[in-house]
Amino acid sequence: MTKRYASFIGRWQPPHPGHEWLIRQQLDNGVPCLILVRPTDEYLETAEVVTRLEALFEGEDVVVAVLPVDIGSVNYGRGVGYEIIEHVPPEEIAAISATNIRNS
Repeated sequence: MTKRYASFIGRWQPPHPGHEWLIRQQLDNGVPCLILVRPTDEYLETAEVVTRLEALFEGEDVVVAVLPVDIGSVNYGRGVGYEIIEHVPPEEIAAISATNIRNS
């Protein structure tokens, strides 16, 4: 049987502790993760985002890939065989703002 990955789609501009917390919700439960990077080059070039994410999760069961195009929505049909999971962070993690990081 092939591995089933938890997928995360984002800009990750820049990757920060809130992003790490989110992905660790699955890693800490032994679930491999697929991090999909939206190619936006808003703050960091996409290649730099990939490099930072790969370094952050080095040695862990994580695959980082760039989406071939920027996306505007995520859609699914019924009975597709996977879950949509929302992870609600504690206040100190929810308060982290990539916008504030970029502006500092």
